[in-house]
Amino acid sequence: MKKRQVVVKRDYATSSPAVGNIRYGECQKNHAANTGGYAVDGCREFMASACEGTNAALTCAACGCHRNFHKREVLHGVN
Repeated sequence: MKKRQVVVKRDYATSSPAVGNIRYGECQKNHAANTGGYAVDGCREFMASACEGTNAALTCAACGCHRNFHKREVLHGVN
């Protein structure tokens, strides 16, 4: 049996959603992970601390967590 090499090409320009179609929802950071428990802070929506394009824009003004801890939701059909 011959081995075959498969190459997958992705077009990132068309496959990734536009920046305006992404919403960050509730915070999912586990604040009790170091004690073996599970506790979230209850932050319901990401609010940027500063204007878009700055480093502070990645920090939530409500809970202080990085944007990656918030649930990423892709909105479809929004114009």
